[in-house]
Amino acid sequence: MLLGTVEGHATSTVKHRSLRGVKLALVQPMRSMTVEPVLAVDRIGTAVGDLVMISSDGRGTREFVGDPTSPARWTIVGIVDNAKDVAGT
Repeated sequence: MLLGTVEGHATSTVKHRSLRGVKLALVQPMRSMTVEPVLAVDRIGTAVGDLVMISSDGRGTREFVGDPTSPARWTIVGIVDNAKDVAGT
């Protein structure tokens, strides 16, 4: 699991069939090897600026969307309640 900040939400007219009706968020991971944001399944309804926990458990994400062939890998699993304490500000 990683911490990340929600940068926005994705809107698409064409999606993989497993992602129809699923909300997707653009999340910038903190302190990770990757500098690029990731597209994560948003199962809890986040807002831009939220500090969230994300999981790269593709199997769990595919189970959530109900399709073993889904290309989805990342899932938002929680919103950090007290972001100031975690971020060190």
